[in-house]
Amino acid sequence: MSNLTYRELKDIENQEKLRRILAELPPYVKTFFRGIEPTTTSRTRIAYATDLKTFFEFLKEANPQLKDKPLRDIPLDVMNSLAATDIEEYMEHLRLYIRDGKKVTNGERGLKRKLSSVRTFYHYLAKHDMITNNPLLKIDTPKLHEKNIVRLEVNEVAELLDVVESGERLTQTQQARHEKVKERDLAIVTLMLGTGIRVSECVGLDITDLDFQNDRIRIVRKGGSESLVYFGGEVREALLSYLNVRQAEHPLPGSENALFLSSRRQRISVRNVEVLVKKYSRTVTTLKKITPHKLRSTYGTELYKETGDIYLVADVLGHKDVNTTRRHYAALDEEHRRRAKDAVKLREKPDQ
Repeated sequence: MSNLTYRELKDIENQEKLRRILAELPPYVKTFFRGIEPTTTSRTRIAYATDLKTFFEFLKEANPQLKDKPLRDIPLDVMNSLAATDIEEYMEHLRLYIRDGKKVTNGERGLKRKLSSVRTFYHYLAKHDMITNNPLLKIDTPKLHEKNIVRLEVNEVAELLDVVESGERLTQTQQARHEKVKERDLAIVTLMLGTGIRVSECVGLDITDLDFQNDRIRIVRKGGSESLVYFGGEVREALLSYLNVRQAEHPLPGSENALFLSSRRQRISVRNVEVLVKKYSRTVTTLKKITPHKLRSTYGTELYKETGDIYLVADVLGHKDVNTTRRHYAALDEEHRRRAKDAVKLREKPDQ
């Protein structure tokens, strides 16, 4: 398995997790997953499976006739018997429910995703004549309120990088460890700020994905496609500095090719990166909650400010739909339009 790529290993891990979830669900749910496999990623299927399990748990809890049945024994007839009001009741349930003794809540984005999973499931059942009634046809998709993009200002970026490099303002315990990880952490934060790649794309990088002759990296996008992303001098310097340290590391089997390693000498995880960004961001003078995604937003903002090319930004960030990018950077669009009002002169004014 040591020769497998990060994506291949994640696919195996996701497939194992999917099988565990599906073992608890009815056989016709497995039929649905076999049907969507050719057109979805393993990560998407995990999300669907998790959402559908939540849906079946609700049905078991809400229907007295199902309370004593295991989830896998809920018959297909139940899917055919549900009304739109049952789906609306499920959406209300999702806003607040108890799982394993803990309160679980969903905002509008969580509600939309979970409804989308059930809608896709019902669409498949209806398309393949497994049911005759589809209550989801009567349910509107929840409207999302657009959030303002949070990005770092120039001074906040500089302050964050200074802290990552120096370790100042960290706790004594953190400073003791900082000397061992500063080159790695600086390379990660600089790379994300300088390219806008996703945290999942960052942790999936192998050493062989680096191309210093052309100053670019090869990444695997969220949908599985490969892409080449270019970086500037600051990123190049940070990566080369880290590679000097990385060459002395002795990774555990399976992580030999990983670019970024954890303290356990394994490929660093998404969670590891989230924690290290949070650690350093706590020392920055800002009210903003800095996350890996905010580093991506910061890069997208600066690139759009410099180029004014929304299509370029969409391409570099890996957005499949340019309208996604346009919605995110609508405020900057407005700023460009405002500046453009004086760009065209109709008549030259006579010299005073």
